[in-house]
Amino acid sequence: MSKKLNESLIMKALDWAYSKAITQSLPGLDSAYSLAEDYLKEKGTLAEKVDSLIRWQNTKAAAFGFASGLGGFVTVPVAIPVNLASVMFVQVRMIAAIAIMNGYDVKDDRVKTMIFACMCGSAGGDILKNVGIDIGSKLLHTVIHKLSLETIQQINKAVGFRLLTKFGEKSAVNIGKAVPLIGAVIGGTFDAVTTNIIGEVAKKAFLNVDPEIIS
Repeated sequence: MSKKLNESLIMKALDWAYSKAITQSLPGLDSAYSLAEDYLKEKGTLAEKVDSLIRWQNTKAAAFGFASGLGGFVTVPVAIPVNLASVMFVQVRMIAAIAIMNGYDVKDDRVKTMIFACMCGSAGGDILKNVGIDIGSKLLHTVIHKLSLETIQQINKAVGFRLLTKFGEKSAVNIGKAVPLIGAVIGGTFDAVTTNIIGEVAKKAFLNVDPEIIS
């Protein structure tokens, strides 16, 4: 049986999802790098390519939410509910792919922290604003590379608190154990909607950056 969710478990789940997303260590699932490469090959502007990625990941999140609502989809760390971890993987991978498409190094802990902040959706903007970061700024790449360890820790702490609240709300609307099929549908819909919001926040944060000036 899973332990009660807390901020520490949420951050462990994020770290797990991030590691899997950038290393392609989940069988049959592409890494963020592969996703970015595939969508960069599509026709259209970079913004249109990012939009296409977000639309497809919305569908993926709904499918993951539905599958996990019916009894599990992927193997996840002990004490982390599969329905949360699987959708976190889809969402983290999507954000990381968007960052990669715009020239960011997702192996940089500072970029990783920004990706985690995007997981909070619109609340992520407020979290970053509290430490002096505007995700709509074209100078975001410069700001990210000046983040101190103290600021990174501050952001991560706020992210853990916000996601604990967010996933607590998700658990409240997912009644899968009582009525499995209905619960799976509700969970899938919830995941698709939140994934779209998160994708739009990530697009605002990482888009319109010239890769040549990122180091």
